[in-house]
Amino acid sequence: MMLIVLASNYLVQFPFNFLNLNDVLTWGAFTYPVAFLVTDLANRLHGISFTKRVIHVGFVWGVLISLFFSISEFNLISLRIVIGSGTAFLIAQLLDANIFNKLRDHKLWFIPPFLSSIISSAIDTVLFFSIAFYGTEVPWVTLALGDFGVKIIIAMLMLVPFRLMVKNLGLIQGSFSSR
Repeated sequence: MMLIVLASNYLVQFPFNFLNLNDVLTWGAFTYPVAFLVTDLANRLHGISFTKRVIHVGFVWGVLISLFFSISEFNLISLRIVIGSGTAFLIAQLLDANIFNKLRDHKLWFIPPFLSSIISSAIDTVLFFSIAFYGTEVPWVTLALGDFGVKIIIAMLMLVPFRLMVKNLGLIQGSFSSR
């Protein structure tokens, strides 16, 4: 989880310069949605308590290491990005875990991971981009919209590995949906 946060904090500073999307998208949009997959897998396989521990540990280490890179001589990550990322990560990931947990017994297997990811991604996007870039020259509203669009697409794509991993890991552990 910490590596996802760190990579995303660094990559969000670089526009996606392909297909003329540099004003709409950053590279961070492609790495961060993996955090929702990790949260949903942890929740499905180990329950809400374990998932919250994963989130808290990822939060602490992600912020500490990002903070180091923001104040070090390299100044690789801006302090506003660290604050925005930490705030958005903690709130959105805990929200994701709670929504998933409420929906965990839904008869359609894809509803809990998809809805929890979409709702928490919306909150994450608003919090992160408004804290990290509000009042700057960065076109943060269009970047936020592009970021959220990618998160929706990746949330749909992540359903395949989610299903396969839950099935395979659940068989290994002898439990499909422990709480």
